[in-house]
Amino acid sequence: MVHGKLEVLLVSAKGLEDTDFLNNMDPYVILTCRTQEQKSSVANGAGSDPEWNETFIFTVSDDTPQLSLKIMDSDVTNDDFVGEASIPLEAVFQEGSLPPTVHPVVKEEKYCGEIKLALTFTPAVETRRPDNEGTYSSWN
Repeated sequence: MVHGKLEVLLVSAKGLEDTDFLNNMDPYVILTCRTQEQKSSVANGAGSDPEWNETFIFTVSDDTPQLSLKIMDSDVTNDDFVGEASIPLEAVFQEGSLPPTVHPVVKEEKYCGEIKLALTFTPAVETRRPDNEGTYSSWN
């Protein structure tokens, strides 16, 4: 079983549908990997083409099929849903790292922009220690 650390470099987005009519939107991203959730900073006034250049770390295993991204627009009252992307993780488990790559953003199954991120997977190092009977067990 593969397990370790997934490092996500959230670079930028382009061509997002601006949900604000009077001002440029203030986008941010919610990154979800199984039950772990992290949030980027808000790109205040960045509109349709925000840049973050932020890194996030998740603990993953090979039964973690994808990374989910939800792009939101920060508003005073309710934040607006801008779009989402699903990033399969199988390739990064095999390759170890993937350079900054553009992924489509969709809303209601329609293309509404793109998001760029890089992925790096670092396997957990298995250490072996003797148990009480003098045999060795695997610990992480």
